[in-house]
Amino acid sequence: MALIPKKENKNIEFKEKLSPEIHLKEGKRQHLASQMKYLLEIGNGKAIYIIGVDDCGQTKGLSEVDFEETVNVLRVVAKDNDAEIEKIEKFTENGHLIGRILISKNMKKSLKHIIVATAGHVGHGKSTLIGTLVTGKRDANGKAWLYLNVLPHEIERGLSADLHHTLFGFKGNQVLHLENPLSKKDRAKLIEKADKIISFVDTVGHEPWLRTTIRGLLGHEIDYGLLVVAADDGVTHITKEHLGLLLAMSLPIIVVITKIDKMGQKRIAEVESEVENLIKNVGRVPFLIKSENDLNVIIDKMEVIVPIIKTSAATLDGYDLLNKLLYLLPERTKNLNMPFLMYIDRTYNVPGVGTVVSGAIKQGKLKAGKELLLGPDKLGKFVKVKATSIEMHYHRLEEANAGLIVGIAVRGVKHDAISRGMILCDEQLKPKAVSAFEAEIFVLNHPTRIASGYEPVFHANTIAQSVKFELIDKTYLKSGEEGKVKITFRYKPEFIREGEKFIFREGKTKGIGTVTKILKYA
Repeated sequence: MALIPKKENKNIEFKEKLSPEIHLKEGKRQHLASQMKYLLEIGNGKAIYIIGVDDCGQTKGLSEVDFEETVNVLRVVAKDNDAEIEKIEKFTENGHLIGRILISKNMKKSLKHIIVATAGHVGHGKSTLIGTLVTGKRDANGKAWLYLNVLPHEIERGLSADLHHTLFGFKGNQVLHLENPLSKKDRAKLIEKADKIISFVDTVGHEPWLRTTIRGLLGHEIDYGLLVVAADDGVTHITKEHLGLLLAMSLPIIVVITKIDKMGQKRIAEVESEVENLIKNVGRVPFLIKSENDLNVIIDKMEVIVPIIKTSAATLDGYDLLNKLLYLLPERTKNLNMPFLMYIDRTYNVPGVGTVVSGAIKQGKLKAGKELLLGPDKLGKFVKVKATSIEMHYHRLEEANAGLIVGIAVRGVKHDAISRGMILCDEQLKPKAVSAFEAEIFVLNHPTRIASGYEPVFHANTIAQSVKFELIDKTYLKSGEEGKVKITFRYKPEFIREGEKFIFREGKTKGIGTVTKILKYA
């Protein structure tokens, strides 16, 4: 009898017999629940019970009645651990029953998940705001940003140099904070408890790292933009530029004015006015949030209305309103019924696991164990791989849906053969790598003019590659003008589709566009 599969021994428990009269009494039930919780944790959400066998592994066997009673006790204890019996296997020996019971952690099909990206000028308090939000702790010594900036040069300079991810959540309307945002265990536990998760993508405010900011905004399935403006500095050219990026993505936007404890009422009022004028100038309606009633007024109108909340990380002023706004934010529509697709943002080589790729799921669903395609490589080819496991903030998932930021362990490809901008997708998608396409573009700003032969960097999803422009309907384009262009990737083909939005940049030049027609496949 193959009661214990190969390599399975840590998350297995032998039980000779369990009865409701004895084992569902408070003390015994609590002991069984604690034991099962441990087995589920070390078994990555799976626990195996061998029943009808004693602690020494000796077969005792059970009658039909005892077998059912033992299974029912395990079913009750599993429910205490937000788990359920997935599989029951019966074996007969000498006229008695032995069983192998597989218990699995419940997947939260109704878990709501929203991704919020920060934007704003360097030093305006983006990382401090998020660090304070997710811990719920007052930032008395100005160190909350350390919860997100973990690279040595970031700590030394106090500036974010890469994208950082963290989260907090809600159970009902109760806020669930992280005791330590850097703890993998704390993050996993929060996801286990929550019925709504807010994931934050903390972008970079320093101008030289605009490429990283664009990657953060385009490379994740962002639901809302959170624009941070400091009460001391006010609106800057970076504030305007980042707002332009959020608008180019057609995102609902929240504005948070930080550091109000450091400035007088006159200066705060000036910055409020600057922010309101900026929002009006881009065609949206500013709304200063003063009470919870204000939130109820604007929450279903955020495609047009931009809520403004004033905060202080030092005193926690405004954080209660911000928490309530985040709790009320509705999920945006996800493409769940389309074939699975994820653009790869990062790759890791994890000891004991192997190659792991991370990114935001763009569409569809993925179950662990599924065979997928990965690519394109430099020749435009895709290879078959297997998704062996899925994690979200270190919490193991059996299934992941569009919008989630996940890490996926893949088998069948070497770590160094994967690069940012590649995709992981269902074979049903039938992906083809693209070498050239036609697009409608709009030039946001350019010091002179754009002509055929122009070579900016193209950004879409996690793709960032130099391209060559060939103007189709005009001789040249200036700031504020739009036109039709042929765009060719310079180094390797990429996976893009008609309707895809993108950003292009080169020096002080920036523009946005939409792919209208695929011209050449690799």
